[in-house]
Amino acid sequence: MEITFSLEEIDATAKQLLAADLKQIVVFHASMGAGKTTLIKAIARQMGVKDITSSPTFSLVNEYETAGGKPLFHFDLYRLNTEEEAYDMGIDEYFYSGNMCLIEWPEKTPNLIPLDHSSISIKQLADGRRHVTLK
Repeated sequence: MEITFSLEEIDATAKQLLAADLKQIVVFHASMGAGKTTLIKAIARQMGVKDITSSPTFSLVNEYETAGGKPLFHFDLYRLNTEEEAYDMGIDEYFYSGNMCLIEWPEKTPNLIPLDHSSISIKQLADGRRHVTLK
């Protein structure tokens, strides 16, 4: 699935991505500032998260509650230096919890990401819109 959207269309894009039957583990690939966190916030809103969402850059993971009462985990692995750091924080317990995990910078832990996952790539276009590819 491929979608090109403006910031005003981000909630509709998030809704389309969720309707595409995302796996429980979703990795986000994009350059710095391309909109990973912004898209994850929109996905959280579409899942009924009422809490204020923010990038977990310093905490590595934020937990939100969806409208259905289930946890939603948002990871930002940018600050990790080794996969061992992720393993020490119990990342595998999150991944195999049965709850959705949205992961920024998954390339920091390539050997820990479950094989059964969805992958979203985001590219910023010259006109300010974003192009998203879901695999």
